Amino acid sequence: MSIVADWSYPTSIRFGAGRISELADACRQAGIKRPLFVANKGLTELEIGQKALGLLREAGLGHSVCAEVETNPTDVHLDTGLRAYWDGDHDGIIAFGGGSGLDLGKLIAFMSGQILSVWDFEVGGERWKRADADTIAPIVAVPTAAGTGAEVTRVAALTDSFDRVKRNILHPRMMPTIVISDPELTTGLPMPITVGTGMDAFAHCLEAYSALFYHPMSTGIALEGMRIVKESLPRVVADPLDIEARGQMMSAAAMGAVSLQKGLGAIHALSHPLSAIYNTHHGMTNAVLMPAVLRFNRETIEPRIEMVAAYLGISGGFNGFYDFIVRFRHDLGVPEKLSALGVGSERIDELAEMAVNDVAAPSNPRRLTVEDARELYASCI
Repeated sequence: MSIVADWSYPTSIRFGAGRISELADACRQAGIKRPLFVANKGLTELEIGQKALGLLREAGLGHSVCAEVETNPTDVHLDTGLRAYWDGDHDGIIAFGGGSGLDLGKLIAFMSGQILSVWDFEVGGERWKRADADTIAPIVAVPTAAGTGAEVTRVAALTDSFDRVKRNILHPRMMPTIVISDPELTTGLPMPITVGTGMDAFAHCLEAYSALFYHPMSTGIALEGMRIVKESLPRVVADPLDIEARGQMMSAAAMGAVSLQKGLGAIHALSHPLSAIYNTHHGMTNAVLMPAVLRFNRETIEPRIEMVAAYLGISGGFNGFYDFIVRFRHDLGVPEKLSALGVGSERIDELAEMAVNDVAAPSNPRRLTVEDARELYASCI
């Protein structure tokens, strides 16, 4: 057999309602005695944040808080977090929140002992081998949204504040030591965020499934992940307190993140520049772009999408699947156009150049050119 591939699978996951109660024990198992609690902005003021911090106090684990993580964190936020980590003499990270909080927590743990710049570890080749792996701090990840699946990846996204480019930083040791996946923590999310993060999980699965890289395990995981989102996200929207459905969505988010090591595509390549320049919500941006990218990739992926449609119980092959996506978005309240997210047409040329150079572009099943990207943006704005 001539195929050669590198595969990686997730960390230890404690899944189930109420398992946030095991936070202190997870820290002990990870060897963390003085955690820095890294969370999305505002989360520590909510009940779920207060409960987590209370569990740490009760267990006698000292901690300080870095809770100013924005939707799309930058190197400035990383510098602030590193200063808090060093000043507090911490020995590990609790990354608490959505994808942004998890990614920044992972990056603080990773960079806490590095000499090189964070940009020296951007995805590409074997740059990660430049890092001093022995200095990477242990991480306990606690997702509070079902979307990016950052709790089970070795990659973290960070926006370069100088040129406003969203970059992916990679190291195998950025994989959290332990994950607590408690669906009860997601019930307080505003519904647009719940929908956006859920559609992000679906986009991860769809693009990974469509990517041409050989990874049959990820293909199967992506396929089942799409089924779970199709069945569970409408249930969550109909009843925000449906814990079973929220648990299913947390599973789908992790599955999407695991499967994306097979590759992403033009949805993410187009989305990343928009998040960097306009600070749009990543998952909702993916959802808006999805139909246009499906049309663009049709000539390459139609037979594969026909199999997805059959597995999901959707009749009509590619056309049926496409119509399902359009209806699914509409029923969930996803905007039709990027203009609803504050995106204008004045920077399309710049965005198109950035999209073609994005790390997700090469694995799109159809080659993406600057002119293609420009036309896709124009059709979505």
